[in-house]
Amino acid sequence: MRSWSAPKVPRLPGAGAPLRLFDTAAGEVVPTQPGSVARMYVCGITPYDATHLGHANTYLAFDLVNRAWRDAGHEVHYTQNATDVDDPLLERAGQTGQDWRELAEREIELFRTDMEALRILPPREYVGVTESIDQVAELIVNLRDKGATYVLDGDVYFDVAAAPKFGAVSGYAEESMLALSGERGGDPGRAGKKHPLDWLLWRAERPGEPSWPSPFGPGRPGWHIECTAIALANLGTGFDVAGGGSDLIFPHHECGAHEGHVATGEWPFARAYVHAGMVALDGEKMSKSRGNLVFVSRLRQESDPMAVRLALLAHHYRDDWEWTADQAASAEVRLARWRSAAGLAAGPAADAVLADVRARISDDLDAPGALAVLDDWAERALSQGGTDPQAPALVRDIADALLGVRL
Repeated sequence: MRSWSAPKVPRLPGAGAPLRLFDTAAGEVVPTQPGSVARMYVCGITPYDATHLGHANTYLAFDLVNRAWRDAGHEVHYTQNATDVDDPLLERAGQTGQDWRELAEREIELFRTDMEALRILPPREYVGVTESIDQVAELIVNLRDKGATYVLDGDVYFDVAAAPKFGAVSGYAEESMLALSGERGGDPGRAGKKHPLDWLLWRAERPGEPSWPSPFGPGRPGWHIECTAIALANLGTGFDVAGGGSDLIFPHHECGAHEGHVATGEWPFARAYVHAGMVALDGEKMSKSRGNLVFVSRLRQESDPMAVRLALLAHHYRDDWEWTADQAASAEVRLARWRSAAGLAAGPAADAVLADVRARISDDLDAPGALAVLDDWAERALSQGGTDPQAPALVRDIADALLGVRL
């Protein structure tokens, strides 16, 4: 599956500081310590509806990670999946009378367009689950051979008893895990399972559903195993960051971590688990199931895409927050002021601006703090002027390279 086009990223003088991020598994902000190549996997969309602001908030957060690592001198190996076959996609296709493949293809193309408009750096590998069936099947065989699976009515399950570190990613108590499993695609109440938290690896063929041949019979992958297989195939184990929204902490990232551990014998599967907060609308988390969505494709027709990006950057990536229409207007005003200041023939010296923005971003992606630094420079440039003819161009490059905002 093809990715989207990459924007040109300016090179800044010097190098950024080492990036520190909040690791959910550790429960604190920790330094990332990549080698020359920083490796990151971010869970992608299930393409049954258009990209909404919750998606954009997540992918923007990891775009900042990508940019910070590049600025610090690392090459970045970034992989993302698209869950182009899953229950919600099939259900939506059935409701609308569309072919599920055509629905997925259309929404993935819209997602690409939205990501390009927001200047999100593309992954090196953008991989559909339907492209990875053989890798998923091989991984399940590996787990089976290690005694970590069992079969229930043709479905293959992971036996949670085979995961000695289960709970290490989320830190949740079993009661919370059971509740979240039921809310987020699991089946804790299914009769015949060895443990309610055992999770589906391979779903045996059902009438009317797509299926693929496998050593376990025809069927299709469970949710968590797809990301584990794609990450292992492209990044290997012990990669630097596994990312997604905070609703993926459990069960998705928890289960994937233990699939990788049992399959490879290595722990941790990812060195850090990093999660973006949820975006709400009208007091409820923005989600396709609730239907309370603000679509990026519509919003960027009403506002400059760079203003949309600025509206998202005004919130710390780990915070839960609520979208209101006035945020787009405020971002348009900020963007106009930055562009006016950065368009001057000269301005206040900007070397300290570069150092300060780098410091904010390297400290757990403090984008609101970085915006405040640029707000201050723009205010001084517009109200007091300046004598440095190189400063406006440097500020344009800072906003572009580190924040992804083209002025």
